[in-house]
Amino acid sequence: MNAIIVKKLQFDTLFPDPDTVSDKLDKIRIRNKIDKINWNNYPYKPDVSFSIGYTENEILIKYYITENCFKAEKTDTNQEVYEDSCVEFFVSPGDDGIYYNIEFNGIGTCLMGAGTGRSDRKRLNPDVIASIRRKTSAGNKPVKEKEGIFSWTLTVAVPFKVFIYHNINDPEGRTFRANFYKCGDKLNVPHYLTWNPVDTIKPDFHRPEYFGRLTFV
Repeated sequence: MNAIIVKKLQFDTLFPDPDTVSDKLDKIRIRNKIDKINWNNYPYKPDVSFSIGYTENEILIKYYITENCFKAEKTDTNQEVYEDSCVEFFVSPGDDGIYYNIEFNGIGTCLMGAGTGRSDRKRLNPDVIASIRRKTSAGNKPVKEKEGIFSWTLTVAVPFKVFIYHNINDPEGRTFRANFYKCGDKLNVPHYLTWNPVDTIKPDFHRPEYFGRLTFV
């Protein structure tokens, strides 16, 4: 099982702007790879990694992606961004079986849901999701699929208050279970990569039994 020691980052403000967060995450020397190919029918592997930190108010993540094609057509909150070039963060903060799926396409459009499995998920209110601050190098305009080497980054600041079924204050000393993904369901070459391995017959990210661990120090 993969595990990450997530370090607390210091800022001058409680909710630093995305540019400041992005710069701070660039300075973290350890980049975690999203590089597991679990399903042989989908062998394509873009280069994907992320850095992660936290404050007493937020989880901070920066994704670094280079891929052979890019699409970002979804522009409305809770649209099916996994059909675009997409990165995802699934996290279970407690022991009650509830986990959150937080998914972004390359222009920062977000889908977020919660539940104990694929069949019982509820998508969160867009007003809640709007509190997730984002910075993307790909801009904010929709992009039809284009081929050729394309590199992009996405920085997100996820307030603990968006985990509406859990009461999270400063998580220092706690361990969450989580997985990180890269996908593109409707690209010309679909792909499904994971940070922690997933042992299923076909692609399925909604499998918390295969989550790794994030320990906040």
